[in-house]
Amino acid sequence: MNVWIAIGVTAVGCYAVKLLGLLVPAGALERPMVKRLAALLPVALLAALTAQQTFAEGRVLVLDAKAAGVAAAAVALLLRAPFLVVVAVAVIVTAGVRALAG
Repeated sequence: MNVWIAIGVTAVGCYAVKLLGLLVPAGALERPMVKRLAALLPVALLAALTAQQTFAEGRVLVLDAKAAGVAAAAVALLLRAPFLVVVAVAVIVTAGVRALAG
């Protein structure tokens, strides 16, 4: 039953956050600083999630095949490769390191 309580609290919390967003005056959303933060926040959150999923396992720092794949993708990005090529390079390097490491 605790799972259903957590689901209910999460649903109410999501609704409350959405309602708070609708209650913010339009003038506050038109400020340049707010617009700049709104543009940069998704990128920062995605980068943080990627770093956490790549380099952490619980509370331990891990450098494994995923880190090699991200490094290879970064190199491909620096070489201005198309997005699908970047993803393919990351997948191939990660799979190769996993195959070699066992």
